[in-house]
Amino acid sequence: MAGGHDSGNYQFTGIKKHFNSYTLLGRRNCVIATYGAIAAIILFFKLKPKKQKAVTEH
Repeated sequence: MAGGHDSGNYQFTGIKKHFNSYTLLGRRNCVIATYGAIAAIILFFKLKPKKQKAVTEH
């Protein structure tokens, strides 16, 4: 019903072979890459060392 794709007669090369919107495998790879990038950004900010405030003596 939805989708209406041909039976995989696409000839992709290079990165288009792995990341495309025509095949289920290509869509899955795009989703995995997106989730991985979001997780990497979250981990970067959580594990980044905190800035220490300068201690001044009175």
